[in-house]
Amino acid sequence: MHTEKHLKSSAFITDVVIGMSDGLTVPFALAAGLSGAVQSNSIVITAGIAEIVAGSIAMGLGGYLAGKTEQEHYATELKREYEEVVEKPELEKQEVRDALAEFGLSKNAQDLFADELATNKDQWLRFMMKYELGLDEPNANRARNSAANIGVSYIVGGLIPLSAYFFTNTPHDGLIASAILTVICLFVFGYFKAKVTGQAPLNGAIKVTLIGIAAAGAAYVVAKIFTHLF
Repeated sequence: MHTEKHLKSSAFITDVVIGMSDGLTVPFALAAGLSGAVQSNSIVITAGIAEIVAGSIAMGLGGYLAGKTEQEHYATELKREYEEVVEKPELEKQEVRDALAEFGLSKNAQDLFADELATNKDQWLRFMMKYELGLDEPNANRARNSAANIGVSYIVGGLIPLSAYFFTNTPHDGLIASAILTVICLFVFGYFKAKVTGQAPLNGAIKVTLIGIAAAGAAYVVAKIFTHLF
């Protein structure tokens, strides 16, 4: 029996990737930068928690607004397409034929399909939305779910680099432990991110890890420079 493997729950995976990517990278970079400028772990922890809270809310709201925009755009286009089907049915049927022609169907098959499809307005609209406009109907709960998925993923990702500072005595020690822990997590996360999205796992892991290291390194160097200047 032939079975096909396809990626499922792509919206959820996309949200988690967005949240975890920023959650692992931004708080790590902030903590690294502060470690080069302050002498107390409590300052790093306080600033880190504040950033995670603010970041998770901002990212979650961004996901919510993106989801709502997608729903509103679909509703607007559906309304416009409905009006066109009612007011210009022959033109819309020709657009069905044009879409079918791209799949190589014969003229006779195009006519038969267009005439049959026109007898069911709901299916006709679905066809036009998908194959003329390239739009799939969004999940009604997409905005809410996206906000929660991204926000929680950001918090989880952000607590990983920050956790090292709870168990060390100085920012320098915290940075070393945080760097080791975060690099491992970035590599593992990058590996599975690439795997579930059909990319080369090792290349994906290396790419995500290098981005995180670059961001943290830049923040640390800038903090050191400003500490010496002021």
